[in-house]
Amino acid sequence: MQSATHTASVSKKSLWGGRIISAVMVLFLLFDSGMKVMRLAPAMEATTRLGYPARLVVAVGIAELVCVVLYVIPRASILGAILLTGFLGGATATQVRVEDPWLFFPVVIGVLVWGGLFLRDERLRALIPLRIYPTGAVAE
Repeated sequence: MQSATHTASVSKKSLWGGRIISAVMVLFLLFDSGMKVMRLAPAMEATTRLGYPARLVVAVGIAELVCVVLYVIPRASILGAILLTGFLGGATATQVRVEDPWLFFPVVIGVLVWGGLFLRDERLRALIPLRIYPTGAVAE
């Protein structure tokens, strides 16, 4: 997913862990957006149950698909993650509004999107220099 210049100081375990997490998230989000774009009954029913008009399902699916495609492109992956964060934030707000007990599900997906990217992308590690020591303490 990344060129050698971006992964030079990322360990192989972190790189593969990030790739696996990201791949699982991409597959899930492609499945979700695909159901919306194809107007499958479960997506239509879930969207209307959440209070959105059925006519918006395809547009929401296309927006999600664009975010996922950007996330997959190495040079645009951070932009894709930012856009997915906004998309998933809207999903979280909707879940809160309807008092759905699954309200943390989109939050977990967002954390995994960023976690996978953090593990595989040196640019993000440089931007957010999180240092965890063996004792579990985080460096200041």
